[in-house]
Amino acid sequence: MLEGKRLVITGVLTDDSIAFHTARVAQDLGAEVVLTGFGRGLSLTRRSAKRLPTVSDVVELDINDPEHMEALVADLDERWGGVDGALHAIAFAPTDALGGSFLDTPADSASTAFLTSAFSYKTLAVGLRPLMVKAGGGALVGLDFDNTHAWPAYDWMGVSKSALGSVSRYLARYLGGDGIRVNLVAAGPLGTVAAKSIPGFTQFEHLWQVRAPLGWEARNPEPVAQMACVLMSDYARATTGEIVHVDGGFHAVAAGTGEGLDPDTGAP
Repeated sequence: MLEGKRLVITGVLTDDSIAFHTARVAQDLGAEVVLTGFGRGLSLTRRSAKRLPTVSDVVELDINDPEHMEALVADLDERWGGVDGALHAIAFAPTDALGGSFLDTPADSASTAFLTSAFSYKTLAVGLRPLMVKAGGGALVGLDFDNTHAWPAYDWMGVSKSALGSVSRYLARYLGGDGIRVNLVAAGPLGTVAAKSIPGFTQFEHLWQVRAPLGWEARNPEPVAQMACVLMSDYARATTGEIVHVDGGFHAVAAGTGEGLDPDTGAP
């Protein structure tokens, strides 16, 4: 499915992350992969890179640092001469933008959440655009969490995820002429290092256990990784501006089989 594809995977920290599993699945499907990481997490990214089927190189990237983006593009241009796809797995919100402090969050913290979690998709897309044009087109896939509703404690990260959906659609509009597709995968809650840093994360897990029609394994990122790889493959060559839910069907139902229903009659 991904034979010969040259992919950039951001956001790998530990080997429980969605990004790590996406890199692993992509390699299994024949892709060449480069990882990015930065700051204190860079050593974790390098350690995780050694756990992949084929050890991947790691390039430092702070998405909010223009010099880092320029250096990444130069590295990829020299290494491959083009890029076929990239995974955007970048998100961050300060602690005072989470946990129920929505009404008290200062503007600079909300701005940080937006810049890092949503605007950064544009930054990555614009940076990699020339290399994808050289490749004859490409695919960008971002990791999302459905924010159609207001979640407890998710606060300004939720607002940023809503913005991410809009950014993705506008990127799809403006990059389509270059043959670049832009999509998101909206995952159910997964027990990654990043997710565990969100106050009240266990509430999400419980909701999915009782509501998702297909059930949900919060310790198994592979279904999400597989969908990300499908969207970076030629099988999705006519799909752009889409949000694909990989959440056990949670987003589609108002109540699950075990939520608020009589266990014998199934009635409310």
